[in-house]
Amino acid sequence: MKLEYAVHIERLAESDGGGYLATVPDLPGCMSDGATPEEALKNVQEAIVSWIEAAKEWKQDIPKPSPPMARAG
Repeated sequence: MKLEYAVHIERLAESDGGGYLATVPDLPGCMSDGATPEEALKNVQEAIVSWIEAAKEWKQDIPKPSPPMARAG
């Protein structure tokens, strides 16, 4: 399954355990973390698959990915 959802990755404060948090704005509550940005991205891809499987099981609508944002120069 090709996943095209935007992912937001942010650094966690050391007081929160450090590492990185990856969230998927189009899928409420879909998030994961990791020690590095790359690990957080890998983990959130698995979370996206689980989120979509759960939504199908519960007969919930699955939001379409938002269109990509344009980047300035």
